[in-house]
Amino acid sequence: MPANRNALIRYKTIDRCLRNRYRRWTLEDLMEACSEALYEYEGIDKGISRRTVQMDIQVMRSEKLGYNAPIEVYENKYYRYAEPDYTITRLPLSQNDIEVLSEAVGLLRQLQDFDCFTEMADVIGRLQDSVAVAKHHAPAVIDFERNGNLKGLEYLNPIYDAIVHRQTLHVCYRSFRARRVKDYYLYPYLLKEYRNRWFVFGVRVEDGELMNLALDRIKQLLTAPDIPYCVNEDFHPEAFFEDVIGVTKHARLSKATVRFKADTRQASYILTKPLHASQVLIEQCKDGSMVFEITVVLNPELYAVLMGFGPGVKVLSPKQAVEEMRKMYREGAENYGKQDRE
Repeated sequence: MPANRNALIRYKTIDRCLRNRYRRWTLEDLMEACSEALYEYEGIDKGISRRTVQMDIQVMRSEKLGYNAPIEVYENKYYRYAEPDYTITRLPLSQNDIEVLSEAVGLLRQLQDFDCFTEMADVIGRLQDSVAVAKHHAPAVIDFERNGNLKGLEYLNPIYDAIVHRQTLHVCYRSFRARRVKDYYLYPYLLKEYRNRWFVFGVRVEDGELMNLALDRIKQLLTAPDIPYCVNEDFHPEAFFEDVIGVTKHARLSKATVRFKADTRQASYILTKPLHASQVLIEQCKDGSMVFEITVVLNPELYAVLMGFGPGVKVLSPKQAVEEMRKMYREGAENYGKQDRE
């Protein structure tokens, strides 16, 4: 079995290389990448021969493993996938694969009642539904929120690999407010999803500032092998996001206890689906309205969530939050007023 496992490591390494369209891959480059992967995962330091990689490419091109990979040679030297979106990781499941996955999902369902597995309920539900669809060719019975038009998803795997393998990134990025693309060199630490958008958190090489970048605003992504990766021992995601709604948190934003009142239309909804883990019910009024408190960073995502309830929620304190909400409602009212006059 070790030989089979080593071959699988090589196939996945070659696949990862050929999916990276920002680099031109020679046979020697693929040999080096496979050698590094085997050393990292298996401690094998003998290196990989030219013939071994050539045979791997031949197997990947064939039907032997079901890959039928469209690997082509161009300029008589470089290798790539003829189909840019191809990857061996998205092959159709065989019947045996489906049966094995069914057993695995059954086992996971038995474990999800344990405290340490409660956070896996969502993942187990997705797996169970996907396996059922593949097994019975039936329509899905669980529909998870998703955005098929979301940009930047092609950067998920490269950034994930960079975090796992501790590689510095060179990111060409243009924010919504910027007029031109900026270059960032980043030590990546975490991928985070918020409302169907993905963000990478890391430290900027130039000044050591912790920042987050939205994947859908990335224009180009490369590794920066000449810049040694720097581990940040002070960044602990669970603690960092403990007082945050969304993803925006930096030194310029203050933290406060926000008190707000929800009317009868919104109170029960907010009571059963708290805005934040710190939410506390302060008062239950006779008319059915309720007063709550949350202790969070005063960031744009907080105000967006509060605005989403419309007139059903009124912020009572602190003054900074009240003024910000008042400003946003005034601007909104002016927009509708201009429209009416036009």
